[in-house]
Amino acid sequence: MYLTKEVKAEIFKKHGGVEANTGSAEGQIALFTHRINHLTGHLKNNRKDFNTERSLVKLVGKRRSLLDYLIKKDITRYRAIIKELGIRK
Repeated sequence: MYLTKEVKAEIFKKHGGVEANTGSAEGQIALFTHRINHLTGHLKNNRKDFNTERSLVKLVGKRRSLLDYLIKKDITRYRAIIKELGIRK
């Protein structure tokens, strides 16, 4: 499995401050980005997997809404997470 408890804990520790802070916007955005990257790689090999494609679109939408929330709440945190994750090319 690509997303173990240890990987999730590491993501939240790096982006959310502590492992237990799973509700922070930065931690959730980082987790969604990790999942999006995994699903993108899967879809490169399995082009006709439409259920995964739908899941990917839903995840991108969830990440987009969190980013919209963060840009309204605190623009510096938004810019920091975008730069750290390399979302905008």
